[in-house]
Parts: sequence; structure tokens; C-alpha cells
Amino acid sequence: MNTQSLPPFSCSISSNVPELLWNLKGTLAITTYQAGKLIFISSINNKEIIQLPRQFNKAMGLAVHQNKLAVATQYEVQVLANSNDLARNYGTKPGSYDGLYLPRATYYSGEIDLHDMAWGNEGLWAVNTRFSCLSLINEDYSFKSKWIPSFITDLTPDDRCHLNGMAMDKGKPKYVTALGTTNSPKAWRSNVLNGGVLIDVESKEIIVKGLPMPHSPRLYDGKLYALCSATGELICIDTSTGKYDVVTKLNGFLRGMCKKDDILFIGLSKIRQTSSTFRDLPITREPLSCGIAAIHLPTGNKIGYINYENSVEEIYDVQFLEDLRRPAILNTLREEHRRALVTETNSFWSIND
Repeated sequence: MNTQSLPPFSCSISSNVPELLWNLKGTLAITTYQAGKLIFISSINNKEIIQLPRQFNKAMGLAVHQNKLAVATQYEVQVLANSNDLARNYGTKPGSYDGLYLPRATYYSGEIDLHDMAWGNEGLWAVNTRFSCLSLINEDYSFKSKWIPSFITDLTPDDRCHLNGMAMDKGKPKYVTALGTTNSPKAWRSNVLNGGVLIDVESKEIIVKGLPMPHSPRLYDGKLYALCSATGELICIDTSTGKYDVVTKLNGFLRGMCKKDDILFIGLSKIRQTSSTFRDLPITREPLSCGIAAIHLPTGNKIGYINYENSVEEIYDVQFLEDLRRPAILNTLREEHRRALVTETNSFWSIND
């Protein structure tokens, strides 16, 4: 297939994906740092999907809580909030959208390479990969450091262990993943295939060693799942023994995972051709896809897919927006967001005189 002749963000999908998203009554939100986009993927009338890409430079971690959405970018964390009222009159065809995410706050963190993010009891948590710590997004500083692995000795911006993933439980971080237990600048790169670990945050105990590039740990229904990116495997971990079972294997570098009902949505990426660190991973022995896989969690079966044909080669995060079948989003690059006025009781579009 000549992908250069296709429109941007062209993708192939399994025939059941539009119906699946429609029945789940929501929208997928994905980030692609390579393309610099946050993309909403929605179902239209149960028959086709529609994408809404918006520019967010080096978009990485996503956090969703109630009506709020936060996205980590190269130098900032941007927080948006949904207005159902303004959505009704947004766009060239009023009534097309059932939600509209508007910019509400920007935190100027600087380039600290934030990965997973999530709202908790203390605020917005983020995995601060460059400083090898868990941090809270903060208006006084670039970040507020809250937790550091036991093997890290200094809070310095040199990515010592590639801390990347975070599983939340009861409003606070419970487990994290890292690509190594090294304590010098980017030393984790020397053993990307077998250096990965899962760490208990409270005790700082290493629960699992030898993981092949773990990402995206998540607690679902009392069970801990994670993605082994180097082997393309979804695993379920027994935290009491440190052993794990492979739930399914996919043909991509896995990052980003969310759950709705019995369905997991998992992000798949290709490997950069210029990457000397990743080009010899086990997954490179097969052709790789970039997109989203839908997995039926009780059986581990792949029941649907979205594969990008162009524009997108690497995905970082995947989140599900509940009860929004077709939301829109405005970034700070579009002047129209300045006309949006939202109060606690009402919403208005400002009219220019």
C-alpha cells in the first residue's frame, strides 16, 4: 500500500470497532509524542469511526478524572475541563458534539519527561522520568518530588532508571515500573531486555525483576496488569510471589492501557529505525503495527483493532472518556478557546464586537 497517497491519520479498523465504541458509550483518547498529537477516536452512529487530532507538542501521559483531562507535553502540563453546554453550539453543525474540553490551566514544568499521570487524593501525580521520582504537579516549582526509588541517590535530571509507569490504588500510587535499577545517567540502556522492575511504592520493595521493558502498570478488579513492551506481552502479576502469567501477545511495542467493562484498550507502537537501543528487541523479528488493540480481558482474546497506515508510529497513553460519544477539544493554539466562558452555573460563547 502506498501510504503517502493516503490522507493524514489514515487507519484500518476491524469491522466491529465502531459498534464496540458505540456500545461502550465513550471515546478513546490517545497521545502520540512522535506526531505531537492528542487524538479523540469516536464512533459515529455505530457504523464508522471519526478522529479528532489536536496539536500538543510531544504529548505523553494522560490523566482523566470526572470532567477533567490533563496531558503532559514537552515543557508543560495542560489541564482541560469538559463543558457539555458549550459543546452543543460548537462547530459548523450545532449538536454534533456532546462534550468540549477547554484549556483551564497550564503548569510550566520545563522539560522533565513526564510519563504516566493520574489524579489522586493529593492532586495530580506524574511519573517524572528525567528526575527518577514520583512528583505532584505544582504551581510553585517545576514539580514537587514525593517519592524516589531506594536505589536512586540524587534528585538530578539525568534519567537514571527510566521510571515510567504508575498504578494507582485508593487515591495514591501503589506500584511503579522502571527499566532498570541503575543509579547513573541513562545506565538502564545497557540492559533493556532484562533490567525492568516492578516496585511497591509504600515499602520500596522490588516485587518483580527481569521484566522486558515494563510499562503501564494498572490495577483492575484487584489484579495487577502491566505491559512488557520489548516482547509485546500483556501480563498479570501475582504481587505476593513476584510471578506473572502472559495474558496475550501483540505485534507492537506496547505502551498505554485502559479498561472499560471487560475490554482493555492497549496502545501499540513501531520501533524507530534510528534507535540503536531498541532495534534488536524480540518484537522486531515480526512486522510491527501502530494503533490500538481491543482485548477481551476474561479470555485474553483480541477482539478488535485500529491500525494506523501513516502519520502515527508511536503511541504513549490510552484513556477512555466515559459517557462522551463524540467530544471535541480545543488547545491553546486555537483562538476560539478564548471565547469560551464557563461559570459554576452557566456557559457562554463571547461575541466579538
